[in-house]
Amino acid sequence: MDKKAPVFSNHGCRLNAYETEAMKELANAAGIGDAVIVNTCAVTAEAVRKARKDIRKLRRENPNARVIVTGCAAQTEPATFSAMPEVDVVLGNTEKMKPATWSGLIGDTEPVQVDDIMSVTETAGHLIDGFGTRSRAYVQVQNGCDHRCTFCIIPYGRGNSRSVPAGVVVEQIKRLVDRGYQEVVLTGVDLTSWGADLPGLPKLGDLVMRILRLVPDLPRLRISSIDSIEVDENLMQAIATEPRLMPHLHLSLQHGDTLILKRMKRRHTRDDAIRFAEAARKLRPEMTFGADIIAGFPTETDAHFANSLKLVQDCQLTWLHVFPYSPRKGTPAARMPAVDGATIKRRAAALRAAGDVAVSQHLQAQVGQRHAVLMENPRMGRTPQFAEVHFADEQPESRIVMARIDGCTDTHLTA
Repeated sequence: MDKKAPVFSNHGCRLNAYETEAMKELANAAGIGDAVIVNTCAVTAEAVRKARKDIRKLRRENPNARVIVTGCAAQTEPATFSAMPEVDVVLGNTEKMKPATWSGLIGDTEPVQVDDIMSVTETAGHLIDGFGTRSRAYVQVQNGCDHRCTFCIIPYGRGNSRSVPAGVVVEQIKRLVDRGYQEVVLTGVDLTSWGADLPGLPKLGDLVMRILRLVPDLPRLRISSIDSIEVDENLMQAIATEPRLMPHLHLSLQHGDTLILKRMKRRHTRDDAIRFAEAARKLRPEMTFGADIIAGFPTETDAHFANSLKLVQDCQLTWLHVFPYSPRKGTPAARMPAVDGATIKRRAAALRAAGDVAVSQHLQAQVGQRHAVLMENPRMGRTPQFAEVHFADEQPESRIVMARIDGCTDTHLTA
């Protein structure tokens, strides 16, 4: 009887999605079948709860398959998952990227394979040539984090910061362009720390400028989430002078009050965030910003929260990712005086409402303008600022088309 193809379930960030695609290749090369692989997220306690719920559901749906659990939650709390009766094997974040791990899963194997993530010194031995739509590819250039924000467990799931050498990144992007990709997104856990462990201590801006210089046929380069306080001079120069660098930055802000930022152990103040947004928009007037913001961090008062809410206007943020605070066991913030759940929920809703208004205002401002739209399917694409555009007529998929925006809804543009 033929083996069933493995079932993959991905949780969490773009980097996890990237690694899930890499695992598909590794599992296929090893001949893995009749298996369920769950790539977990550990960013909040709720993320771990959702992973456990998904594991139980997938076991019911695949009673004869082996259930293999990996990812950040598996790395930080392997005992939690190995104790689940539905789980057969637990793999750490390093182990899941090794071909030998997957070939070793044929037959009997150790039920828990999780090593010390802090001892890992390299990253991205598992480069893959794109995933997702045929229009946009994600390239991992960095992994891990050297910072210790008080709310965050991720460094213990990902290890210390490691960078992919610029030459390796450039060669991969050249291959992607040769395969027809129109846009590349640089991704990592703490992207602006790229280069700190490489000879000469290059910065992210150096990498961006090198990519744009050495891959002239790449139409669009996009950067995923960055820490604005770490942005270097060359990255600012690229924002100002490189039209192929997309005018859309997602900022890891987390809060809008300086005292709460200090308690989070962030490295920027409220004024730092506002100054960066103003400087970037002065260099590139069409720049749009996304941002991560946590609602209800411990000790957050109404006045602190008001500063977060006001930051949406002060930084002219458009695409918000709002996270209701959820304590993570083992983090300093989990021991701080908590905000009650109903208040957290109410504040998160207020932030999301402010985000909805910001999106609506941005979309309305695009009506009547012309945009180069990268088509993700025959009737939907995205502007350089990442706004979704819906077309009345079919367009060539995975191509950039010039479009005149003739209308909008609350969530997307029409053309």
